[in-house]
Amino acid sequence: MPTIFSKIIAGEIPCYKIAENEHFFAFLDIFPLREGHVLVVPKTEVDKFFDVEDSLLSEWLLFAKPIAQAIEKAYPCNRCGMSVIGLEVPHAHMHLVPIDSADGLNFTRPKLKLSPDQLKACQKKIVELLIS
Repeated sequence: MPTIFSKIIAGEIPCYKIAENEHFFAFLDIFPLREGHVLVVPKTEVDKFFDVEDSLLSEWLLFAKPIAQAIEKAYPCNRCGMSVIGLEVPHAHMHLVPIDSADGLNFTRPKLKLSPDQLKACQKKIVELLIS
């Protein structure tokens, strides 16, 4: 059975897409730790991060790099943090989150509940900086 991420990639579930290429797909987390929280996933369904093909691991970081840079420009922060936890969905994924301290990646904190308009604004802000 396809994961929720595979359904998002296939367009079966709507999302706030940030970027896409042949191997990867990036979209806003709809329950973010902070505005600007992006998920980056491989299009191939693989449960664990370190089970992803070796050739794709470096490509994954190179795909995520300009997104992280756009997040840092879009949201005042110390840096864009990256976390790979992968417990919520059995599909490898990385979180890119604007952070000011290590606590910014504390996934036990309550998540934000953003409106569709707020999510669209986040998407627009990051995408515009990504393509400029």
